[in-house]
Amino acid sequence: MNTRISTSGVYLQSLSTMLGKQASLSHTQQQLATGKRLVTAKDDPVAAGTAVSLDRSAAELERFGQNANVLGNRLNLQESVLAQAGDRLARVRELTIQANNASLSSEDKKAITAELKVIREELLGLANSQDGSGRYLFGGTDDGHAPFVLGGGDVSYTGDQTQRQVEIAPDHFVSDTIPGSELFMRVRTGDGRVDGSAATANTGSGVLMEFGVGNTGSWNGQNYSVVFTAPDAYELRDAGGAVVGTGTYESGEGISVGGLTLRIDGAPATGDSFSVGPAQTQDVFGMLDDLVTALELPDDTPQQRAAQQNQLQASLRNAATAQEHFIDGRATGGAQLAAMDSAAELREAQSVTLETTLSGIRDLDYAEAISRFTLESTALQAAQKAFMRLQSSSLFDLV
Repeated sequence: MNTRISTSGVYLQSLSTMLGKQASLSHTQQQLATGKRLVTAKDDPVAAGTAVSLDRSAAELERFGQNANVLGNRLNLQESVLAQAGDRLARVRELTIQANNASLSSEDKKAITAELKVIREELLGLANSQDGSGRYLFGGTDDGHAPFVLGGGDVSYTGDQTQRQVEIAPDHFVSDTIPGSELFMRVRTGDGRVDGSAATANTGSGVLMEFGVGNTGSWNGQNYSVVFTAPDAYELRDAGGAVVGTGTYESGEGISVGGLTLRIDGAPATGDSFSVGPAQTQDVFGMLDDLVTALELPDDTPQQRAAQQNQLQASLRNAATAQEHFIDGRATGGAQLAAMDSAAELREAQSVTLETTLSGIRDLDYAEAISRFTLESTALQAAQKAFMRLQSSSLFDLV
């Protein structure tokens, strides 16, 4: 049986060969022009799929970096605001110490009161600070409006108490700014653990100067009171009013009860009482209001001066505790910023690993590609010359 090869078939086969070699050469040219081994997914489907997965991981790292930038800005602003608030409270302490000077005139106290009211307004402004994008720093997750509102002379908190957790690296979360309810509205009174006060009905000139947990550390968290049965004698009572001890009073000497100690100066009257127990919470704005109220009290008699001094002493202690409270807030924010630095190092290490892996998958080996380009170019030229010779041949050449 004879096989016939048509002229058109030979032409088509030669054309197909040249087109295939030209396509290979064009593909290699694209690789050289882009510097990428994978021009299309069909070049290496498995590698292309891996590269897409790595691209997603790289995009996720970039998103984490953007989250970190926004969060870092907010935490740095929180640090600045709390530092300023601490400075204002330091000034409050200075003014309170000045106000406790018996030689101050009523005009001097009015000037101090006026400055305290300005500081209160400044603190309210700091509490309503924004992050530059219209979001409020201390509103929790409800940060689209001012979290602190002044109404009827009192400041109320309208944000929520949720602290947002932001992912800034794979499975690495950092807390956003602290809700204002924790920073400005729940400040411990007294020394932060123990608080004490003089009864408002006291008629003597006794002033509660100091208190705290004794060296024995045996305090069980209960409230106790010192009730004077005579100007020089007192009873120690528990929260239920039961007498747990008695003593003889001397001004300035320490009194111990239930693991707590306190010191009273002055001359208490019979029936006067002083209490000491667990510290409560108060907002910084109410603290300043109490201080202003204390400065506006009359101080014409020893009893009135003692009542004013008791409130001023309480305000001085509360201001010191509030200042420490803001320092604790700054420390918390600083810990988050330190965690962000660690996360940044983690993102950088992972980014380098991803880029190296992607480079190995996608990037072109120029030496190999140039050699292949030369080979494919030579093959195409040979195919073209063969076709030209075939095209010029004829059966008449054999006659």
